[in-house]
Amino acid sequence: MARLIDSGPGCPTPTPARTPSASEARGLLYDSGVKAETDHLYPLVSDFITPMEWPAVAPLVAAINRLKKQAGAVILAHNYMTPDIFRLVGDFRGDSLQLAREAATIDADIIVQAGVHFMAETSKILAPDKTVLISSLEAGCSLAASITSADVALIKQRYPDYPVVTYVNTTAEVKAECHITCTSSNAAQVVEAVAKEWNSDTVILVPDQYLAMNVAAQTGIRIMTWPGACEVHELFSGDDVEALREGHPGVVILAHPECPPDVLEACDFAGSTAALTNYVKDQQPAKVVLLTECSMSDNVAAENPDVDFVRPCNLCPHMKRITLENILDCLTHMRHEVTIEEAVRVRAKAAIEAMLALPKMATPLAFKTGLKPMEIEVISPS
Repeated sequence: MARLIDSGPGCPTPTPARTPSASEARGLLYDSGVKAETDHLYPLVSDFITPMEWPAVAPLVAAINRLKKQAGAVILAHNYMTPDIFRLVGDFRGDSLQLAREAATIDADIIVQAGVHFMAETSKILAPDKTVLISSLEAGCSLAASITSADVALIKQRYPDYPVVTYVNTTAEVKAECHITCTSSNAAQVVEAVAKEWNSDTVILVPDQYLAMNVAAQTGIRIMTWPGACEVHELFSGDDVEALREGHPGVVILAHPECPPDVLEACDFAGSTAALTNYVKDQQPAKVVLLTECSMSDNVAAENPDVDFVRPCNLCPHMKRITLENILDCLTHMRHEVTIEEAVRVRAKAAIEAMLALPKMATPLAFKTGLKPMEIEVISPS
């Protein structure tokens, strides 16, 4: 029998008052109307949001979806968004290349970018007549921050005979200084095309040194790069791959090409977020691990319930600055509009359109795995 302790009339530990949820703080309640609007959505995130949490989330989802229709807005949701954003309020979902194509043709007055700042800039570059909003001005990118337009101008001055390709994970100013952009889906295709166009045996690919090393191994083209890296993907290592194989026999290991080359050497499949998604969907491995951002695994797992996901991942703190709460606030107050100086926008658009003009691939290119890492020249910032 439990022993009852009488703490007396002066008990010093009263139950603390519950703080309002984000919905309640905005005057939104989980009433019968919201329940009717959102009940059909809950199964899409039931493995991510518990039934106890849902009444705090559903009013935000309902309010955002109502407000989108009223404002003539669409939400572009990147694969690294949490499932509540990606699956419940995102109108168009995908990787950087997919979202860039959507931004160029989308029929809406307002675009809300559920992704980081360079993605919102890309939307504005391709759709200058539309209002582009981002819900947090702090949603940056370590890779985009690693290089400036002045850096690229200096590179072009030092190496005038080589084309400069920029990964899409850069600012508008950097894109404006480069000859063409690429994404992880088409980086090898872009490098091969621009080398042929320039009749050059060397291509400069900035700013991700690991993507550049992996593309060099795929293409055999001499590539020079910049000492930038994604703070999420550079944390993975070949040792992690071996540890996963030992701890989870039979697991299929997939990796993003922003990972260091020793990861691609040791994993089973590598490719862009779209390529990783397609692999799981098409192959349906019994057990799989995605060496990429955490929410990517959550979103792919939700679409493949019969696949067992091992979940070692690294979280992107910048992507996680985008939340349901600040998306709602952004739409409510039409704040954090993304603007770009027109001269910069025009030049950046030329670099993006050069990429989009290349033949559209039926499926994203996979990176060959098992290749020995290649040493390539990393350009000194000084």
